[in-house]
Amino acid sequence: METALSLHRLHFAFTITYHYLFPQLTMGLALLIFLLKTMFLRTGNPAYDRAAQFWVRLFGINFAMGVVTGIPMEFQFGTNWSRFSKAAGGVIGQTLAMEGMYSFFLESTFLGILLYGRERVSARIHWLASLGVFLGSWLSGFFIIATDAWMQHPVGHRIGPNGEIILESLSAFLLNPWTYAQYAHTMTGSVVTASAFVCSIGAFYLLRDRHAEYGRLFLRLGVPIFALSSVMMIFPTGDIQGKMVAQNQPVALAAMEGHFETGSGVPLNVLGQPDVEKRRLDNPLRIPNVLSLISYGRWNAEVKGLNDVPRELWPDNIPLLYYSFHIMVGLGTLFVALSLSSFVALRMGRLFNSKALLWPLLLALPFPYIANTAGWMVAELGRQPWLIYGVMKTSEGFSSRVSAGNAMFTLLGFMGLYTVLTMLFLFLMQREIALGPEETH
Repeated sequence: METALSLHRLHFAFTITYHYLFPQLTMGLALLIFLLKTMFLRTGNPAYDRAAQFWVRLFGINFAMGVVTGIPMEFQFGTNWSRFSKAAGGVIGQTLAMEGMYSFFLESTFLGILLYGRERVSARIHWLASLGVFLGSWLSGFFIIATDAWMQHPVGHRIGPNGEIILESLSAFLLNPWTYAQYAHTMTGSVVTASAFVCSIGAFYLLRDRHAEYGRLFLRLGVPIFALSSVMMIFPTGDIQGKMVAQNQPVALAAMEGHFETGSGVPLNVLGQPDVEKRRLDNPLRIPNVLSLISYGRWNAEVKGLNDVPRELWPDNIPLLYYSFHIMVGLGTLFVALSLSSFVALRMGRLFNSKALLWPLLLALPFPYIANTAGWMVAELGRQPWLIYGVMKTSEGFSSRVSAGNAMFTLLGFMGLYTVLTMLFLFLMQREIALGPEETH
């Protein structure tokens, strides 16, 4: 039974991690496309329009991959997590249905106009289509995050006589304070990914001395947004999310920091290796009092340690949670340093000829994906052992009649299929980037 549960968890973790590679780019890219279309409408400069169309084509490839990889996840609620679906379907079904009906259809409809309507509609209508794609993608993100936020901090419900979870207040569900903290942090993360991607392609064009006009345009657009969004990931969005975890999931906070002993004026663990069996952090590098300050706003605030919590309520993979959190924070700090350095060089007129910054911008492309993935791992691993925090444990929600063998068989099938999809995706992306914004086709 434990093996089957582990495989069901691994199966969903694999499919959702792979899927999120695509919407984390498209949600942020939708904003940048809207800004490019706005600049074209205001200035009449055709370079902005060609740049927007270039990114619309890349958006379309990622959007298609997001759709193909997103649909199986909703089926997995029924196939792999049937007991969870039976108990909570009346709650999470609300937002999942709204995401499909209101946001996905809105986004896909206007994307069709962006892709195929450039010669058929006016510039203003085309601009409105970019606004529709932006609103649709960000609305889609809101409904998905509202679903996950309810699992992190369940509100607006009651337990029925047969153990089913009944939604009592849709407004309480949608206005969940956890939703807005998580939404701000997640969407800012998507802007980091998109702006870093734009900067990376701009740096690539300048280093290759191809499409140099557009390389400079991409950097002028991407670098300021990369810098602003990277700072916002730390403050205020990261700060708000961290305080939300400290107030509502203190066990997760302790596990993220490898913090075992309850105390006041607790230091921030910058480095170290958690030894769960010995309940200590080996080789720690600490900053005094900082964890108390950033978690509760006071230098001497008390922070609960794992030793004051029953072992069965600990997250079940503390080392992975700890390292994921520190990878996320470490990369976020590097993004701030790189983006602010690039912004200063841009303002001084030195960025376009600075290989010392263009190469790091080019090579930075995969790291926002890693940071965002690590962030989601922190959120989901930190909630364990709960599937719905304080309401349903993960061990109570999976499909107990689906054997470990069946789960492994379908997991291997997904891995093989997604390998083929990855090769197709990389081929199409490479083809569009090689053609560049100046090619119309």
